[in-house]
Amino acid sequence: MTILIVIGAVTTFLGIAGLGYCIREAMRIRTGGMSPEESKVKLRGLVAVNMAAVGVAFLGLAMVVAGVIL
Repeated sequence: MTILIVIGAVTTFLGIAGLGYCIREAMRIRTGGMSPEESKVKLRGLVAVNMAAVGVAFLGLAMVVAGVIL
């Protein structure tokens, strides 16, 4: 079950990296000097990426927990 823990940890790290990407992009969009309408559209598109990153991190943590329990 060690392999499940390792794969889960890597998956969790990828999800957290995705969250970091979302934070960086949101800050870039907010300070980019765009019109409010443009920035709203771009931030709404970033919500899907954010939810996917949270999902990947959750699945990774679930794999780690399953590996520890088994």
